[in-house]
Amino acid sequence: TRSDSPTPIQCRLADLKPLRLALIEDCDSALWRQFIERYHYLGCRVPVGAHLRYFVYSAQGQILACLLWTSPAWKMAARDRWIGWNPDQRARNLQFIVNNSRFLILPWVQVPHLASHLLALALRRLSADWQRRYGHPVWLVETFVEEQRFAATSYKAAGWLRLGQTTGRTRQDRHRTLQTTTKGVWVKPLRPHFRQHLCSNLP
Repeated sequence: TRSDSPTPIQCRLADLKPLRLALIEDCDSALWRQFIERYHYLGCRVPVGAHLRYFVYSAQGQILACLLWTSPAWKMAARDRWIGWNPDQRARNLQFIVNNSRFLILPWVQVPHLASHLLALALRRLSADWQRRYGHPVWLVETFVEEQRFAATSYKAAGWLRLGQTTGRTRQDRHRTLQTTTKGVWVKPLRPHFRQHLCSNLP
């Protein structure tokens, strides 16, 4: 199948440029899902709510990576303290935060510095793409890193900030009985005055 491993890509980042991000259209959707299901440790879940999916292509037309941006976590103590908003402000302005819920560089792509470069490349266009699809920009992005598995090196190199850890509970844990692995909470503002926007009381 098209998701099988091809010849390894082992080269300098410069040899792949210019890289191209492409929004997933219907004709590409099945292949994107195959890659995520097959090679991402969390597998592929159908996104709920607003989301954008991307392929990353090399200058030679090779697919290098897959990205998924989704609606953010409803509550996240470390993030919410850092922003400084109250529950009403969060309810009103949460839509301006987007979560990087999948980031997969395909396993046969072994290129130094590619991951942080892709994160920076994606963030240069994410807000505009979100605006076109959903009618409003993005002010802040977040992600959760399972730090027993990953060192978050690419997020550090791309200028993201670590705020703390999750509580180890899921969105379905209404009775506080479901335990999951705690993860590092990482964020990156996309606008200089993001906190002023997110803490606004205006409709």
